[in-house]
Amino acid sequence: MKHSILYPKYSSAETLVISFVGMKQQEVSVKPHVIVVLHPDAEVLDEVMVVAYGTAKKSSFTGSASNIDNKKLELRPITNVSKGLEGQTTGLLTTSGSGQPGESSKIVIRGYGSINASQNPLYVVDGIPYDGDLSSINPADIESMTVLKDASAGALYGARGANGVVMINTKRGKEGKTSVTWRSTVGWSSRAIPEYDMVNQKDFVQLTYEALRNGYVFTSGYNWADAESQARADLSSTLGGELYNPFKNYTWDNIIDPATGQVRADATSAWNERWMDALLNNNAFRHEHQLGLNGGTEKTKYMFSLGYLNEDGILTTTGFQRYNARANVNSQVTDWFNAFVNTSLSHSVQNYSDYTDASTSNVWYSSQFVSPLFPLYVKDAEGNNVLDENGNPQLDYGENGRPGSYNDYNPLGGLVDDKAEIKNDVASMRTGLTFGSDKDSYGVLKGLKFAVNFGLDYRSQSSMSYMNMYHGNQAAAGGLLIKDNRRMQSYTFNQLLTWNRNFGLHGFDVMLGHEFYAYKYEYLQAGKTNLVDGILELRPGTTLDAADSFTHNYRIESWMGRFNYDFDEKYYFSASVRRDGSSRFYKDNRWGTFWSVGGNWRISKEAFLQDVKWINNLSVKLSYGQQGNDNILNSLGTSDYYLWQSLYSLEWANANQIGGFISTLENKNVTWEKSGNMNVGVEAQLFDNRVAINAEYYNKKTVDMLLSYPMATSTGFNDYNANVGNMRNSGFELELRVTPVRTDDFNWDIIWMGSTVKNKVLKLTGESDEIISDVFSIKEGMPVNTFYMAKSAGVDPATGAQLYWVYDTDENGNRINERISSDYEKAATSKYYLGSRIPDLYGSLGTSLSWKGLDLSILTTYSIGGKVYDSLYAGSMNNTYFNNAWNTHELRRWQKPGDITDVPRVEVGGTYTTTDRFLIDASYFTIKNITLGYNLPKAWMNKAHLNSVRVFGSVDNLAIFSHLKGMDPQYNFAGETNYSYSPNKTFSFGVEVNF
Repeated sequence: MKHSILYPKYSSAETLVISFVGMKQQEVSVKPHVIVVLHPDAEVLDEVMVVAYGTAKKSSFTGSASNIDNKKLELRPITNVSKGLEGQTTGLLTTSGSGQPGESSKIVIRGYGSINASQNPLYVVDGIPYDGDLSSINPADIESMTVLKDASAGALYGARGANGVVMINTKRGKEGKTSVTWRSTVGWSSRAIPEYDMVNQKDFVQLTYEALRNGYVFTSGYNWADAESQARADLSSTLGGELYNPFKNYTWDNIIDPATGQVRADATSAWNERWMDALLNNNAFRHEHQLGLNGGTEKTKYMFSLGYLNEDGILTTTGFQRYNARANVNSQVTDWFNAFVNTSLSHSVQNYSDYTDASTSNVWYSSQFVSPLFPLYVKDAEGNNVLDENGNPQLDYGENGRPGSYNDYNPLGGLVDDKAEIKNDVASMRTGLTFGSDKDSYGVLKGLKFAVNFGLDYRSQSSMSYMNMYHGNQAAAGGLLIKDNRRMQSYTFNQLLTWNRNFGLHGFDVMLGHEFYAYKYEYLQAGKTNLVDGILELRPGTTLDAADSFTHNYRIESWMGRFNYDFDEKYYFSASVRRDGSSRFYKDNRWGTFWSVGGNWRISKEAFLQDVKWINNLSVKLSYGQQGNDNILNSLGTSDYYLWQSLYSLEWANANQIGGFISTLENKNVTWEKSGNMNVGVEAQLFDNRVAINAEYYNKKTVDMLLSYPMATSTGFNDYNANVGNMRNSGFELELRVTPVRTDDFNWDIIWMGSTVKNKVLKLTGESDEIISDVFSIKEGMPVNTFYMAKSAGVDPATGAQLYWVYDTDENGNRINERISSDYEKAATSKYYLGSRIPDLYGSLGTSLSWKGLDLSILTTYSIGGKVYDSLYAGSMNNTYFNNAWNTHELRRWQKPGDITDVPRVEVGGTYTTTDRFLIDASYFTIKNITLGYNLPKAWMNKAHLNSVRVFGSVDNLAIFSHLKGMDPQYNFAGETNYSYSPNKTFSFGVEVNF
């Protein structure tokens, strides 16, 4: 920052001392035509953060919070702000999120705070908790973001802030003439994570032949020669007959050379139509346009914005469109009365594929792992496309005898013929009045203010799912159409009395408040079959398939208080308390009290460091507090609003009478899940602010976790909700910012962030110290979701069988007689604890450079340690069906006695026990974003009567380096994979014009 200031504070015969508010004082020699360059004074321009119910200087803050630069978000090609948070602060873990345009990422802050309750942070927009859709917020409208990580920072949000808080403050008007900003970007997307390496057609036939042969040898007892002969004979019926034989110069019964046991080298394929190639749009187009107005007078300031986004998905027929508008107005009506209103409107349409997980109709499942022999289009006997009357190829639905489970199915046909969309209308309003003033003329009332704030979030969502009447799952039913309508409305009303005064060296900030929150969710669904073609409405359908509706209500009432004190801007103390009452609990256990205390000592202000010039700021802080959580999740992963109540299912008709039974048991004693959170931190700015260090240690213990307490099945129930578990998360966070070069024209910053988290389950139910689910164990003394499975001991060279480590147990449960065996049943009872998804270290490394009008920023993220059980990879190595393809790693398989390898013999539908063979190192390194921008010269702008013009280009999710091609190591926090929409890589270019 440059300022040519020629107003001296004082002068002598030889020198001038130049000063400017917020800048470092400079002393210069007296000479003609003096040009003085002033640099920012970090001690004066202290970073101000938006925190719970107010703002705070970073240097005085006693808790743990991080500011996120909005510039790092608004220029990235993201539709959901949650996808821009990775790598921006320590202590924050994110999933990659679905590549479906508009979808969000999952976030956890400082570890895994619960087992059955939600781990999502609280989002607060303009001071009010936000229940709208995150995809409705335009990143360009965000002025600042703050992540509150500990109790001292977030305790004032009580129960809702137990998992951390993400504060989002939208842009405000600024005094001055109206400025107009237009920004347009265009971009192209492709998949960011490559596909798994799958075998080609010849290798698929070879492996199928070997699987048949091995089955006859090792299961049916054939000798080797007879097994080979029978396998050759069975290839035709196994692979779909000659219709699905692409090698037209050989039939199935002679494509394997009996002399070598291999596919004949000169076999020539008539087609090689990879299903995934037909479904992906690797140049999916996106464009976004934003108009902003900002200005105002000394008393009234305003900001208006309009935005439009249209993003095609990389999966054909999917996409997302959003229209959004925002208006923020603030008026200082008198010197003692302030009023503001912030409103936003958003309309979005999301087109998506309605099949998920391992559904056969899920194209991410079928198109990656289907037999490479199956064509996408109908073929004749010579392997040529069979054309329709218009000369176009016809989709092959497998109606002519495709083997296996893909009957009457075509992935491209399913995407084109079936339709699924979600329409969202989101409206939010924040408004408030503040009475009081900081002016001296108000005497003893100076600094005393009373604020009344009201926030409303409204979301109306309608969705449609249509399955066509000609092919696929609902052809026999004449098609199926389901329509859902969801309506959510929540409001927050608070009243805050604050007092902020300084008396000499003493500063006070006191707040008392009351808040009421109400949430209502209404759901309505109906579906019909036997439809009329071309009419996507329920009325023409003749048969009712489903009809359902319900309403959820949720209330929280709160009383809160805050006390902050500082002495001489050197010693800081803070305390807060909040008492919440939740409608989820029985009235006798409804209320919980949550609190925090913290202190901050700015050591650099002490006299003994005043002469140490290379220390610009040095402070240490300590805080502790307790927060609560009432947001337990049900088996579907959605909030359970009726934790203590005995609920009845009335869906079971008794002839023409209403019938029902008890579905959950009452427990009036269930209450808040609580977490105690300690934070210790050190902050330092050194060497003329060229080096900044922020180091923190946290220890968070969750007690009275809300779990399902097991019951004897003979009671008719499996469990009931109870407060029975304890868990601890602890870790270190370090942020290092270095400025190696800082001149008038050139600036270079480097930022490294590293975080650790150590998780330990301390206590579960009194009935058991362990909860086992699939390949996971939640066990006392171990990290949550520890992998629990058999351990591979390699491959038997004689038979190619999978070998396992197995053991017996004595009367005390101790492991004895550990040995290697091929007995998969014994292995199933000889399981080991084999680590978890939790990384040893994770974070980011970024750099930014600016030279005159050019600027370049690079952000990379990394994670070291942890494991992922890749079930997709496992399924492609241990095939269950003959119409599923193999991963190329299967080519390392055992083939004959004496082979030494790590891949067992090929089998289809073989008997295995899950082992750590498919536990993959979860470490990764990503190039998350590269942005290059250029501000056109000011002289050009003056001639064009413009304030500024910036052109820029960026690439998002450029590359990921991991231990297994095709695997997404960031899919979820548990360490699993699934057949899901691949994350996107996006190249974009844009221009921003300020008038």
